[in-house]
Amino acid sequence: MSNEAQGPLRAVNPVATVLILIALLVALVVGIAPNVDTRVVELGEGMWPGYAAELRSDPVAPDCDVAELDERLEACPADAQAPAGNGEGAEADDPFGGEDPFADPAPAPAPADDDPFGGEDPFADPAPAPAPTADDPFGGEDPFAAPAAAPTPVNCPALRNLADSCASDHAAYAAAVERLTPTVKAFRGFELFISRVAQFPFGKHMLVLLVILGALSTTAHRMHIALRNPQSLLEHRVRQAGLLVAHLLWLVSCVADYQVQIESAAERQNLGLPVLWALGFAALAVINLVHLARPPKDLDEQPTSVVRLLMIVPLYVYMGIIGGIYFTFVEQHASGQAIYLHKFVQHPTIYLGIGLYIWAGMMLSRTRLATLGFDVLLPFQLPPALLAWLVVVLAAFPTAYSGASGIFVIAAGAVIFERLTAVGATPRVALAATAMSGSLGVVLRPCLVVVLIAVLNKQVTTDELFSYGLQVFALTALLSLVAFVLWNRDPLKFPDLGKAVPESLSAMRPLLPYLAIGVGVLLFYGVAFKTTVNEHTAPMVLPAVLLALLAWDRTRGTDDGPTLVPALVGSTSETSHHTGALLMVMCGSVGLGGVVERAEIMALVPESFGSLWITMTVLVVVMVLVGMTMDALGAVVLVSVTVAKIAYDNGIDPTHFWMVVLVGFELGYLTPPVSLNHLLARQVIGEASDVAVVDPKEGFFAQYEHLIVPMAIMGTALVIVAYGPLFFY
Repeated sequence: MSNEAQGPLRAVNPVATVLILIALLVALVVGIAPNVDTRVVELGEGMWPGYAAELRSDPVAPDCDVAELDERLEACPADAQAPAGNGEGAEADDPFGGEDPFADPAPAPAPADDDPFGGEDPFADPAPAPAPTADDPFGGEDPFAAPAAAPTPVNCPALRNLADSCASDHAAYAAAVERLTPTVKAFRGFELFISRVAQFPFGKHMLVLLVILGALSTTAHRMHIALRNPQSLLEHRVRQAGLLVAHLLWLVSCVADYQVQIESAAERQNLGLPVLWALGFAALAVINLVHLARPPKDLDEQPTSVVRLLMIVPLYVYMGIIGGIYFTFVEQHASGQAIYLHKFVQHPTIYLGIGLYIWAGMMLSRTRLATLGFDVLLPFQLPPALLAWLVVVLAAFPTAYSGASGIFVIAAGAVIFERLTAVGATPRVALAATAMSGSLGVVLRPCLVVVLIAVLNKQVTTDELFSYGLQVFALTALLSLVAFVLWNRDPLKFPDLGKAVPESLSAMRPLLPYLAIGVGVLLFYGVAFKTTVNEHTAPMVLPAVLLALLAWDRTRGTDDGPTLVPALVGSTSETSHHTGALLMVMCGSVGLGGVVERAEIMALVPESFGSLWITMTVLVVVMVLVGMTMDALGAVVLVSVTVAKIAYDNGIDPTHFWMVVLVGFELGYLTPPVSLNHLLARQVIGEASDVAVVDPKEGFFAQYEHLIVPMAIMGTALVIVAYGPLFFY
């Protein structure tokens, strides 16, 4: 069935593509803005010392008055006005005012011989008080008058210090005003603009827009992730009806959430988010109605089955319907799904990073890098199965930078499948390698899934997880080598290194400009912004690298294919499809995780199993089941709030537990009936990945070897990773 949008829906993809391109560019700028602002402030400090402390804002005039303080100082003695010794006046040096506190008291005057009472008559009558008058019975005195207040002493040293401080503040203010030249103000305006960009407050809104725009494009082109694509009119109608129900349930939940927030007395936060979600789901429902009214013309009336009808419904539809029914009818809590959408956007940087990674991958697919990389390996004439193993191992490193195995499969799966089949690999070998190409790298730095684990779980750090992950990567690479060697049907022979090495080195020459450009962009980020590629900055740096590589490839690196602008538009258009498909699965996963959490399903699991081995067995089974039904990032959120505490309480080391989780997830992504990585591989490869038809004479293994071999590799790795360390507890 054609995936082209029809009729009025043809305008959806161009509009969504342009808006998603703008959103991705904004996310790229906002993500790097803090580093840019730091460097601009440092530049300001270099040109105007004290810029950060004194010039980033307008100076405030002191509120003290120097003239008033000087006038008050005039009442002080001259020696008190001028600081002496320690700056607190003469009294500081002589606190007793020049008198000796230890000297004998001065003797009283001696009485004369003829007047022993010093001239006073001790027997004289006291002087009479003024006689009261009729008008003044108290003799001119007010018996109720308050005693005369003693004059307030002036603390001259303190006043002097205050005057000096005030004068200093006024001098500093005048100096700062003088330094605020037009050049400084212009520079400050630029720097503060970057600072405001770095504090961009609408990250959650941007994520919602990215999800909705991607979903609109994906829905218009009927490209959501499902086990099978519709081939008959009935299958098409069942899929669109399922999508319509899921979207309407989300719409109702978002409207209910908005009403709850409006009626709540609590402070409203992000009131616009449920409105954006509601408008988006309403638009998606309209597209579903259009598809139901105008089905594709290339569908037929061929018979189908119940099993097949279940398989053509997109994965996130099941998640959305289960969540909607549970919250709306079981809990009578219609806004429940919308609340979990709020939880989904709590970490917008991580999910926006997914869009940026996919965009980088789509730009990579528009360059010749993957083809040129294969050309370096071809001179060694490896058997197709061993070449597939080498591709799987080498793909682990870009997978680590793409954030998750599914993202890398979307980004590079088509190129891997095409190049492997071109050198003689069977479609099943090529499909297995493509689906597994992202499985080995999820434990390597700077994988986005590991970053989310560390964000949600304070018991572990990224350094601990990545250190353990190197060991897990070595184990899975070795197991993969053994499996692909056993799977190989071609004769093994040692390559002629004398011929292969020079040819391989010669094939590297076209790669040198790409290498130089990539290193140049990384050096620019390092020197200009002091930004290196790590788990936090990779989403912001890698798209810039790929933009530069795509520009080289489309302008000077090749003479065929589209030019830069069409290539950029094409890569962004594909990004909109894949972003919508993957992020909607993540939205559904978060809602399904909410059902598991609210229904307290994990409460059925005992708090203590009494044995590390039994505990680990239960955890292994749960992790594989979660991996079979949910995407990595959504599953990490679910496991963090439900299963992780069970592992910790039963004595499982947190770092060990999360390595089991990651390997268990990867096994789940390769395991039927969902096999998410296989679904993503088929989505990007197209009809060439259809390997369902086999020779009837071939056995079970021949028909399902593309599923069995990856499952055997990751299953063995999971058993070793899960149970091996228990011997050392």
